[in-house]
Amino acid sequence: MQEDAGVAVAEPIVRSKTAKQPKEKEDQQRKKQPRYHVILWDDDDHTYDYVIRMLMELFSHEPEQAFLMAREVDTTGRVIVLTTTREHAELKRDQIHAYGKDDLLSRCQGSMYATIEAAPEE
Repeated sequence: MQEDAGVAVAEPIVRSKTAKQPKEKEDQQRKKQPRYHVILWDDDDHTYDYVIRMLMELFSHEPEQAFLMAREVDTTGRVIVLTTTREHAELKRDQIHAYGKDDLLSRCQGSMYATIEAAPEE
């Protein structure tokens, strides 16, 4: 405060241009990351037990959910096992490729095949 002839005068408040915006505006301005599906493809070289075990270990799916996904990939040829960011989807796809062969089938040569694709925007 300044004193002007014995009277206290308040100085004007100057707001910085770098002051944070309210949280609502920050949230609206944040760009939502695009989402990607991790897709598991069917083949004849892996058992239901293998698929269920893999989905439980890599994706933490419950046994019932893993079974339903195993059945879907078997009947439709593919199943979406996860929808996430691109980086995470690439990691999970690579984990499927590195999971290894199905020891229950002697003809099995390696891991299952998975891809990622952009999920439709909501």
